[in-house]
Amino acid sequence: MTDEPSEPPTHTGAVRRHAAAPTGTSWRSAPGLAVRGGLVGMAESVPGISGGTIALITGLYDRLLAAASQVVHAGRELVQGVAQGHGLRPAGRALRAVDWRFLAPVVGGMVVVLFASLSTIAPLLEEHPVPVRSVFFGMIAVSVLVPLSMMPHRFRGLDAVLLVAAAVAGFFLVGLPPSEVSDPSLWYVALAAAIAINALVLPGVSGSTLLVIMGLYIPVQQAIEDRDLAFVGAFAVGAAVGLASFVKLLHWLLGHRRQGTMAVLAGLMIGSLRALWPWQDADGGLLAPAGAGAVVGPLLLAVAGAALVGAVFWWESSRVVDE
Repeated sequence: MTDEPSEPPTHTGAVRRHAAAPTGTSWRSAPGLAVRGGLVGMAESVPGISGGTIALITGLYDRLLAAASQVVHAGRELVQGVAQGHGLRPAGRALRAVDWRFLAPVVGGMVVVLFASLSTIAPLLEEHPVPVRSVFFGMIAVSVLVPLSMMPHRFRGLDAVLLVAAAVAGFFLVGLPPSEVSDPSLWYVALAAAIAINALVLPGVSGSTLLVIMGLYIPVQQAIEDRDLAFVGAFAVGAAVGLASFVKLLHWLLGHRRQGTMAVLAGLMIGSLRALWPWQDADGGLLAPAGAGAVVGPLLLAVAGAALVGAVFWWESSRVVDE
C-alpha cells in the first residue's frame, strides 16, 4: 500500500501565501523557522492560546501539517513493512520524502521554548491575569481574519453556519470547569496527551486549556520540573498516538474541504476567546470589569496585542509574496 501523502491544493489570493509549499527548504532558513516554531511552543504553554493559531499567523500551518502527515505515513510504512516482511526500505523512502530542513528547526524551536515558557509565562499569567489575558485576547481576536483570508472562495451561507456552530462549541468547551487530579495514572496521562496534542494542529483549541479541564496542567509542570521520566514518557507516547490519529484527517480536510474547514477553524478561534476574557473568577467564570476606569488599561493592551499580530501577518504575507 503506497498511500503517498499529497499537498493541499494551492489557491489564489491570500490562500496562496499560506498554502503554497516549496519543494525544498534551505538550512539558511533554519534560524527563522526555529523562531517561528518557538512562538508556537510558547502559545502551547498558555491556557486559552492554541499553537495552531500561531502556526496560521506565522505561515507555518499548511507546511507543518503536510510534514506531520508525511511523518505519520512513514510510521505506517514502518509498521506495515515489518509486519509484511518488506523490511525498513518502504519506511526509509517515506522518511526521505519529509522536508526535514523545515520540520527539524520548527519542532526544535517549539520544544525548547515550550519547556522554557512553562516556567515563565504560565506563572506570569497567574500573577497578572488581567493584563496578560488582555494582550492575548487582542491577539487572537484579530487572528480570526487569518483562516477567513485562506478560504479559496467567497464567504457563503453554509460557511456562516459552520462558523457559528464551531464558535458555540468552542465557547462551551473552554468554559468547562477545571478539574484536579493529584496522582494521575499513566494511562490517563497518555489519554489526556493524545487529546491535548491535537490543539497543536487545530487553531482555536488550546492544549493547555484542555489539560486544565482534565486536571493535568499542574501535574505536567511538576513532572517536567521533577524529571519524572515515566510521566513524561507516557505523555510523549500518548501525544504521538493522538497526533498520528488526527493529523491525516485534518490534512485531508484541508486538501478536499478547505472552505468549510477554514470556517470551522475561525469559529473555534472565536469561541476560544472566552478563555481569554480578562476578568474571570478562580474557576474561569466570566466577570464584568469593576467600573469604566478598569477597562482602559486592558483595552489598550488588547489593541497592542491586535496590532502586533496584524504586523506579523502583514510581514509574513509581504515576505512570501516578495519571494
